[in-house]
Amino acid sequence: MFDIGFSELMVIGIVALIVIGPERLPKVARTLGHLLGRAQRYVNDVKSDISREVQLDELRKLQSQVTDSARELESSVRKEYETARSSIEVPAQEVAAELQSTAKLSETLTVAEIPSKPAA
Repeated sequence: MFDIGFSELMVIGIVALIVIGPERLPKVARTLGHLLGRAQRYVNDVKSDISREVQLDELRKLQSQVTDSARELESSVRKEYETARSSIEVPAQEVAAELQSTAKLSETLTVAEIPSKPAA
């Protein structure tokens, strides 16, 4: 991350030993280690939160795409159903009309075939 070599760490350690002193250096190093650990945990938590949010956003997009495709499929199925229904209903209505006209014609024929009674 910072690209610090061993020789640079040695120089930093010697300067810290001179500036802080040998009595307080272990305590300062321990405190610095704790602070760096907390900072790393915080950065890792933020990274995982961002990753979860990105995944959640992707899942929401996927859900909306699936919902849209389901609506399109439902719409196309309804259109096909209505087309099939109308293609069946029109001939059925024509057949029903023909049957009614045939029934009326047969009624007319049976009435015409009944002999009339002679007047008394």
